[in-house]
Parts: sequence; structure tokens; C-alpha cells
Amino acid sequence: MISNPLYLEDIEYIASRKIAWDKLKNSTIMISGAGGLIGSLVIDAIMYKNKQEGLNCTVLALGRSKERAKEKFSSYWELDTFSFIEQDINKPLDNEKTPKADYIVHLASNTHPLQYSTDPIGTINTNIIGTANLLEFASYSSSKRVLFASSNEIYGENRGDVELFDEHYCGYIDSNTLRAGYPESKRCGEAMCQAYIKQKGLDVVIARLTRSYGPTMLMSDSKAISQFIKKGIAGENIVLKSEGNQYYSYTYVSDAVCGLLTVLLNGECGQAYNIADQKSDIRLKDLAKIISDFSGTKVVFELPDETERAGYSTATVARLDGSKIRKIGWEAKYDIKSGLERTLSILKAQQN
Repeated sequence: MISNPLYLEDIEYIASRKIAWDKLKNSTIMISGAGGLIGSLVIDAIMYKNKQEGLNCTVLALGRSKERAKEKFSSYWELDTFSFIEQDINKPLDNEKTPKADYIVHLASNTHPLQYSTDPIGTINTNIIGTANLLEFASYSSSKRVLFASSNEIYGENRGDVELFDEHYCGYIDSNTLRAGYPESKRCGEAMCQAYIKQKGLDVVIARLTRSYGPTMLMSDSKAISQFIKKGIAGENIVLKSEGNQYYSYTYVSDAVCGLLTVLLNGECGQAYNIADQKSDIRLKDLAKIISDFSGTKVVFELPDETERAGYSTATVARLDGSKIRKIGWEAKYDIKSGLERTLSILKAQQN
């Protein structure tokens, strides 16, 4: 994918953003969830800055599969500025063997419905135990800053009193359900960050991601938008397993990465920032229609099975207010239509 012209444009766009890149110069950054939708593009952007602009930032990529990582990051595997660390973050990092990190970006998480329902324990552990392990390592490393990637899910269900969720909003979550494991553990992860700021003097910032999508998505992703995209690139009808009235915020992956880096390098310790832009707020049925129109297919309706239903969010309106992050220099480049069409174009090219 690194040779795809549109994907390369995304990397170049991220690298051109006016954020405090100098903070990463000659430093070391650890990224958990390195092979995921967002982590892989963060790494591609930093490695591009290394090659083109002499950033000299060493990337420590954490993941569970060395084999998959070697395939994904083959272009960097032998470089001095790239190291892969095979690590289950639910287990403590080996302080003696693991290089210290100036910056840590915690992106590892179960982030799609099938995992919520089939691996609820793993979902909770990664967001709580995994977060604690990385924060402990940051304390040992005397890291300059940690970024915790949180989620729009922490807001719960809209109480009907606001149109957009700002960073202080708190909606309803029924904690006595299987599905609650993801949002409740993300909330706990945020609380853990605040505890380490207070008790161990760490510098931690929190980025709350919306439903993110893009060409770096994993083919195993069971989120609705990912399923729609997979159907679209296969030339199949888009399967909608509800009436499609859910009204959510979405973010194209390059905009999400720009947002993360903006929070990491420009944000204020202890603060949370929504990475969201209203140009990408859309109802699920309208999102499906964009993909079907682009692919020349139809939208069809189908009832979800029991496992699928158990992993679905019950929130019907969840739109985020992105005004706070705009104050520290972030803005989205893509609206939902252009982002989806870009994703489909890149993925279709990869199939040829």
C-alpha cells in the first residue's frame, strides 16, 4: 500500500501539518497497536519524516505477531530507526530488555463489535491492564509524554439534552451488560491516566477518537462501516442490519492520525480532546448509500444474528464536538463522502 499514490498523498499530508514535529526529532516513540488502522499510518508518517526531512525518530512498534508485522513494515524492518517488539500489553514490559521511550502512544485495543461479544475479557484487560502496563513503563522510562487513545464510546447514550458531546459530557451506560465492557474500560483507562498524572507525575494526554475508517483497516474488522467498505470493494450489495437511523461522527484515518499527533505534540497534560468534525457526521443508512452508489450496488436489509447483536452499540445519536482540538491546531481535510471514496479507491487498487 505504501506505493499507492493516494495513500502516499495521505502520508505526505500528515507530514506537512504544522504541528510541533521538532519534539520528536532524535527521540524514541513507542506505539502499541502498531499494525492497526491508525497505528500503521502513524508509523508510515514518522518513517516518511525520517527519510525526507531527517527527523531521526526511532519507532518502537508493539504488536502480538512478528510475522504479520514483518509483512506490513517490510520497508523499515532493517532500518536503525525501526524496531518491532513482540508484546502482549496485558503482560508487563521487560524493563531490562525494552528500550526506553521518550513518547508512548497507546493505540492497542479491541475495537470492533465481534471482539466485544466474543472476547469481552480481552477487551476489558487491554483497556485497563494494558494501559496500566504502558503507564508503568512510561514511569520507568521517564517518558516525556503518553497519549492514551480513547473513544467516543465513553460518552454512552445521548440523554437527549445536547446535540454534540463536548469533552465534559457524560451519557448513560448500562454497566450490567456484555457490551458495556468496551466503553466502561475506556472510561477506566482515562481514569488510570489521571491517577498516574497525580501519583507518579506522568505527562499524559487523551485523544477521543470517533468511528475511524480508511484503507489501513483490518479485513477482520466487524464494525458496520468496515463491513460496508468490504462489500463495496467486492462489488456486493451493502448489508444494513438495522433501519440505519444511527447518527454518528466518523473520521478518515489520515485526519485521525493528524489529530492524534496534534494532541500528542500540542495538547495540554491531563486534557482530553475529541477528534471530530461535523462534515463527517452522518446517519448509517446514508453512509451505506454513499458506498453503494460508488460501487454500483444496492443497500439491502438483514437481521443481525445473536452474536452480532450482542456487540452492537445501543447509542442511536453520538456526535462529538471538535471545537477544543481545533483550538490547538487541528482541522479535518476530508468530509465523509470524499473520505469513503478515497478509501474505496485505494482498496480497489490494492486488489488489482
